Amino acid sequence: MTDNIPLQPVRQKKRMDSKHRGGCCECLRCCGRREPRPRTVWLGHPEKRDQRYPRNVINNQKYNFFTFLPGVLFNQFKYFFNLYFLLLACSQFVVEMRLGALYTYWVPLGFVLAVTVIREAAEEIRCYMRDKEVNSQIYSKLTARGTVKVKSSNIQVGDLIIVEKNQRVPADMIFLRTSEKNGSCFLRTDQLDGETDWKLRLPVTCTQRLPTASDLLQIRSYVYAEEPNIDIHNFVGTFTREDSDPPVNESLSIENTLWASTVIASGTVVGVVLYTGRELRSVMNTSNPRSKIGLFDLEVNCLTKILFGALVVVSLVMVALQHFAGRWYLQIIRFLLLFSNIIPISLRVNLDMGKIVYSWVIRRDSKIPGTVVRSSTIPEQLGRISYLLTDKTGTLTQNEMVFKRLHLGTVAYGLDSMDEVQSHIFSIYTQQPQEPPAVKGLSLATKVRRTMSSRVHEAVKAIALCHNVTPVYESNGVTDQAEAERHYEDSCRVYQASSPDEVALVQWTESVGLTLVGRDQSSVQLRSPGGHILNFSILQIFPFTYESKRMGIIVRDESSGEITFYMKGADVVMAGIVQYNDWLEEECGNMAREGLRVLVVAKKSLTEEQYQDFEARYVQAKLSVHDRSLKVATVIESLEMEMELLCLTGVEDQLQTDVRPTLETLRNAGIKVWMLTGDKLETATCTAKNAHLVTRTQDIHIFRLVTNRGEAHLELNAFRRKHDCALVISGDSLEVCLKYYEYEFMELACQCPAVVCCRCAPTQKAQIVRLLQERTGKLTCAVGDGGNDVSMIQEADCGVGVEGKEGKQASLAADFSITQFKHLGRLLMVHGRNSYKRSAALSQFVIHRSLCISTMQAVFSSVFYFASVPLYQGFLIIGYSTIYTMFPVFSLVLDKDVKSEVAMLYPELYKDLLKGRPLSYKTFLIWVLISIYQGSIIMYGALLLFESEFVHIVAISFTSLILTELLMVALTIQTWHWLMIVAELLSLSCYIASLVFLHEFIDVYFIATLSFLWKVTVITLVSCLPLYVLKYLRRRFSPPSYSKLTS
Repeated sequence: MTDNIPLQPVRQKKRMDSKHRGGCCECLRCCGRREPRPRTVWLGHPEKRDQRYPRNVINNQKYNFFTFLPGVLFNQFKYFFNLYFLLLACSQFVVEMRLGALYTYWVPLGFVLAVTVIREAAEEIRCYMRDKEVNSQIYSKLTARGTVKVKSSNIQVGDLIIVEKNQRVPADMIFLRTSEKNGSCFLRTDQLDGETDWKLRLPVTCTQRLPTASDLLQIRSYVYAEEPNIDIHNFVGTFTREDSDPPVNESLSIENTLWASTVIASGTVVGVVLYTGRELRSVMNTSNPRSKIGLFDLEVNCLTKILFGALVVVSLVMVALQHFAGRWYLQIIRFLLLFSNIIPISLRVNLDMGKIVYSWVIRRDSKIPGTVVRSSTIPEQLGRISYLLTDKTGTLTQNEMVFKRLHLGTVAYGLDSMDEVQSHIFSIYTQQPQEPPAVKGLSLATKVRRTMSSRVHEAVKAIALCHNVTPVYESNGVTDQAEAERHYEDSCRVYQASSPDEVALVQWTESVGLTLVGRDQSSVQLRSPGGHILNFSILQIFPFTYESKRMGIIVRDESSGEITFYMKGADVVMAGIVQYNDWLEEECGNMAREGLRVLVVAKKSLTEEQYQDFEARYVQAKLSVHDRSLKVATVIESLEMEMELLCLTGVEDQLQTDVRPTLETLRNAGIKVWMLTGDKLETATCTAKNAHLVTRTQDIHIFRLVTNRGEAHLELNAFRRKHDCALVISGDSLEVCLKYYEYEFMELACQCPAVVCCRCAPTQKAQIVRLLQERTGKLTCAVGDGGNDVSMIQEADCGVGVEGKEGKQASLAADFSITQFKHLGRLLMVHGRNSYKRSAALSQFVIHRSLCISTMQAVFSSVFYFASVPLYQGFLIIGYSTIYTMFPVFSLVLDKDVKSEVAMLYPELYKDLLKGRPLSYKTFLIWVLISIYQGSIIMYGALLLFESEFVHIVAISFTSLILTELLMVALTIQTWHWLMIVAELLSLSCYIASLVFLHEFIDVYFIATLSFLWKVTVITLVSCLPLYVLKYLRRRFSPPSYSKLTS
């Protein structure tokens, strides 16, 4: 369980720049929290702390027990119309303003608030249970009494925690011991920084030398650490052991750290806890989750303000027509209350219940299994996304590398011809079994063209030797670890490396016959197809760095004494290192276009004298105090000349299922896709091509690394001249551009068909989302699967977490959780469309229902000398918007304009939604005019056709109103559902049945007469028939785009 759910961020807002950081410190002082400062942490003695530290708990809840009710009520009454209805209900306690029974105002308001409070409570309880699950994860702690089990939430600064292989690190720790023989461990950091490469971590030398882990409690030692900060790539501290003679002091760096949200990839480790809770690096890189209010809700709020304006105008007109006689100001208030139905109180509750239905439908969709709706307040957002920002590793890709291509210049081997490579390797080792292949290689004259088998063998051997992979043997139930290691047992061997690319290469050499079976700091063992062990001594290793883009190794063949310098790296740097050739650039381009990660492999044979000379200069350079790195690089570069080009390798990061068609669907729907990743530039570019994020016809502009304003200006001008060109930019360059040319950069980037940002910090991802929202005003959706994506997901208008093998951190923080990226297409195209269009129809119909009765009240008051007397009393006014019309109107949440298959087949239909036409001022005005027409017809018709008593006006008009609403619902529905028919019949039955109990308001004997029936029928037909005719004519001569597809 512990390896699946990482530590969740507690809510604390941090920013990258110093301005925001300073602001945060001010906030801490205001809140009573102390400003972070350096600390001394005694090993195994949390009680010796010099300051108070936060608890190591997860808290994703918006409220606590005391703030829940005030917080929910505040969030409700900050909406204009909810506050309006509260004031309206309170006004009924004043006798002069009372228009009817108190319950006619307080019951609807209470119902709305109850629904909201229950929904919020359910979400808070769910959130609490999720947090409790993660806080209850069990870890082992070293104490004086031995090893004890401890919950993640009870871990304190100073505790000695044991973390097993594949277990997530629960807090920021200093690495003290490992069970690995080589005295180091690998760490998976993709949940923290998005990088797929495993990181090598080294324990404190002093503590690693202790005989057992329990001895950590016997020594008197402490760690002095810097104050908690946002930087995940650097750390400054010291380790001191006081009880040794002399005292031991070791400097600590990032190599000695185990940050929370990373995963131990090898062995079992022991660490001392440095930071917990809100002081964790992963948490400080996480933005504060905000309460998201949907654009649709804001638009509805805006419409209600317009309705309020209309309410005030109508009330003033009524009083003005009375010539402001008497206590006119009291009359204005009475008219405001009388026409209060103009703003429907049921609008909010209908929309909120609709959102619950949409969430239920999404969860029940069998075509996107495992989808969870964590925020039921914004499903309409899914139907209006303009920018999709996605992570790469684990979201678009599976992070599983597969070797695809070996290119030797004159011949290339793909997956279907690997058996030829295998036969070449086999022939080399079986033709002359007594003579090692290296000697055979030496005997050939350099001018003589080597055989194909020899060329293939040299390439495969170079790939098998030039890497940082370590084979590790584990017991498999049949063979124990020691025996497996002694006999190089294949079934027990696993490869560990800092990069999955390297593991893929070594696994491929094993598949063709040359197997890496052993490796330590000074030697490598390979096994030939015949079972012979080939021993090589490692003389030097030059590790891969982001700046050098290459790695090298110098080895000595133990059987022949030959010294060889092997190197592999990116084509951009290797092109200047290898001997001249006419195929490297072209083939690298071809392989890159296929989305493969290309590495160029080369070698150089060295004599003993050449190597000794190099070693002397290399050691001298490493001892220099000034410009050490520059001098070391210069010495290495003296070797990197005229190297023999052996081959190109192509490795593919396997994409998630159906990523390409999903991205194509999103593009056709008018959604621009940006990829934000912490991974390397080359890797990100390859994935963008492979996933067809960048189409084959589009050029790619790789933004040069810029460090100052001048360079950024020149590069932006160069980019401005490109057209229909995808942009690839690194996080460092992005930061410089946003610092000096934020507006210009965002303007250019928004015009690109696709943007790839690599080497992005988590807070940078959130910054990009925020800038897109500010600059374009469009809705954004962020998709990710790791802890490093949480900030981006929470900042976006709509956050989607992919729940996979990398844990649940992004999934728990997101508004929607999916199991595969391909489900995103259906989530947006089908559920986004339906949610938005249904809510638009529902909101406009609820407004229409209220405007109808308000128009009737206005006509009634104007006919009877502008009296502020209600047309309908007591239960009639409540029953109208509840049991008589609620079910048919609410059944609009089941309506759909196109089938889900059509919406997926024609994603272009989604573009119409981006224009916001389902709910606009135009559609709102149309519904207002319809309401005024129908309300006037019903009221004037009732006044014209009634004969004797006033109570007959109420009977005729109210029955016509109910029938008109039921017919209008039928007119609005586009696809009938059986529940809609049930709702219509149920509402009609309820009204007919309730007439028996409404004798106080309606003459029961009159409604049984033929006169009543024909009058109601005529009024209803006049109010509805013209609208049915107009709808038919519009469908006939100006059909909407989707109707052409469904006909």
